[in-house]
Formats: sequence, C-alpha cells, structure tokens
Amino acid sequence: MIKSLLFSFLFIVVIHFQSCKPSPENNQSKDWISLFDGESLEGWTPKLKGEPFGSDSLDTFRVEDGVLKVSYDNYNKFDNRFGHLFYKTPFSSYKLQLEYRFVGDQVSGGEAWAEKNSGIMIHSQHPETMDLHQDFPNSLEFQLLGGVTDSIERPTGSLCTPGTHVYMEDKLITKHCTTADAPTFQGEEWVKAEVEVYKDSLIIHKINNKEVIRYHHPVMDLPGQAEHLSPLQSGYISLQSESHPVEFKAIQIQVLD
Repeated sequence: MIKSLLFSFLFIVVIHFQSCKPSPENNQSKDWISLFDGESLEGWTPKLKGEPFGSDSLDTFRVEDGVLKVSYDNYNKFDNRFGHLFYKTPFSSYKLQLEYRFVGDQVSGGEAWAEKNSGIMIHSQHPETMDLHQDFPNSLEFQLLGGVTDSIERPTGSLCTPGTHVYMEDKLITKHCTTADAPTFQGEEWVKAEVEVYKDSLIIHKINNKEVIRYHHPVMDLPGQAEHLSPLQSGYISLQSESHPVEFKAIQIQVLD
C-alpha cells in the first residue's frame, strides 16, 4: 500500500514538472508586427545630411504602389546628401525582416561604391543627436548590395560599422566593413533580409533565410577611449539613402524577450 501511494505521488510530481517545463512554443516571441503599412510613412521620420531631423525637401523617401521607395526624381545631382529614414521606436532584442530591391540607375554625383548600395542601420544613435552634416548615424549597418558587373562579386548582407566596433570569435574587429558569406544579386529581383538581434550579446544577418554573418558584443567607437569601450545594447532602426534608387516592402519586427 505504501509503495503504491509513493509511486502515485512520484508520478504526479513528474507530470507536474513536465507540464511546467518551457517548450519551444512557449519560448517563442510575440507576433510579427508590421512597421510599414504600405500606404504612408507613419512612424518613420527622415534625416538628410544638411537638413534638420524631419525635413526631406526633395521627397527622397516616399510610398508608391504599396512599397517604400528611396527616390532621386527631384535631384539634379546627389551632392553627398546621404539620408536615413528612422523608425520612431528604439529596440533592443528582436528579429527584423524586410524585402528590398535595387531599381533603375544611380543618380548623378553618387560615389562609385554607392551604386546599388544601401543599408539597414540597427542600434543607431537617436537621430536628433546627429550633427546637421553627419553622413551616417553611429550604428551597425546591415549592408545591402547589388551586382554592377558579372565579373565582380558584391555579396549582400555584409557588416559595416560607422562609429562602432564589434567582436567576431572574441576578437575586436575595427575595420569598417566585413564581407558576408552571401550571393551577389545582379538584377532587380526582391531579396529577403533578416537580422536577429540579442541586445549586445549576438547579432546574426540572414539573406533569403540563410545566415551570412554573425558577430557579438558591439561597442561604441569613442575616439581616444579605446580602453573604455561602451557596450551598444539598443538603438533605432533606419533605412538608408546612398544615391541608388531602392525599394522596401514587408517590413516586420518580432520583439524578443
């Protein structure tokens, strides 16, 4: 009788703990949230070099035919007017995904390296803290590239680090760009880009659902203070304008616990 009661008790305890054990489903984050409604730039604000935050005198960022466009129709020449379109909310740990494609020709006056070149900036500084003539926000750039000739590989999804550094395999990386293990897309096809961000511990870039680069412990590059690198744990997301027309759609975020 005692053995039977003890067995029943242990069975109940085991069942209880199994039911309380987190499952992958329980650990999944919240639903995907759309950051772009396909109709307006609601929630997004531009910062163009030479213009105050919120001003876009040449209508660089616009919505047409359900996509968010970076357009240079009103430009006579680029004139180094680098631009970024910032989402209103900072984020820390999340998955961000979108689709992009390069279209048309680069505007006159753009740098040769900027042809079919754009980016998704993450962990960015607050846009209102940028200098009036600052080219890029201090941030981590998920670089978006397209092929310009069949003979030159231009892997998309690489990492660039304006005002920042990162670690790769526990080694501090201070060069500006690190090439991803990704394909080169020559045409105007839509490409899926996704970045997985875990605060300042791990960040992964993916192209068409395949991991292409990863790094960890991003830090601010503080001139003259290399011995006091400041962890970069959160920041703003922005889409880049670098002189080549580009389109974005299906911009979604999944906030992680």
